[in-house]
Amino acid sequence: MSKVKGKHNPYKRADRFTVAAKAKGFPARSVFKLEEIDRRVRLLKPGMHVLDLGAAPGSWMLYAAQKIGRNGRLVAVDLTPIAIPVPENATFVVGDAFALDSEALAAHAPYDVVMSDMAPNTTGNRLGDQTRSFELFMRALDVAEKLLKPGGAFVGKIFMGEDFPLAKKAIKRVFAEERALRPEGTRANSYELFLVGLGKKTVVIP
Repeated sequence: MSKVKGKHNPYKRADRFTVAAKAKGFPARSVFKLEEIDRRVRLLKPGMHVLDLGAAPGSWMLYAAQKIGRNGRLVAVDLTPIAIPVPENATFVVGDAFALDSEALAAHAPYDVVMSDMAPNTTGNRLGDQTRSFELFMRALDVAEKLLKPGGAFVGKIFMGEDFPLAKKAIKRVFAEERALRPEGTRANSYELFLVGLGKKTVVIP
């Protein structure tokens, strides 16, 4: 999760979602965002293979592992180690989420779902933060395009900004259906949302 530099950090204070996540055994409130996305687009099903990019602190990993069940496989990747136990049907890799040549990423490919909750460390410069968010989103989409099976799905966080139409266009190029979702669990002062691509095309035109 990104943090705002300076004395006044609007993300520091726990709200009802943070409290509820801790009570249910999840390390962060972000679990409720994925839960709502899953409910609205029927993202995760038993037996799926899932790739979680930028997985720390692990809430999305735990939720997805539960939904895909013992016959599913999940690979979670982050530069930062996590402090929670990794589910039996999951593998956590400390490394570059964009390293497509990684054996760990390719081990369970092609994937049914690639998901990314990554965001840049925010600086207070909204335009700069939006630009870095767009770059992260596009890199995650590139991973999805290469490692998803036909018909697969992608979920990626992005900050609203002038590059947002380009991100939507990129999703439409790769997927049959595009959705833009702002889950209820998103903080009121946040300008993040999630772009979802459903039904990866068999042939993607450059």
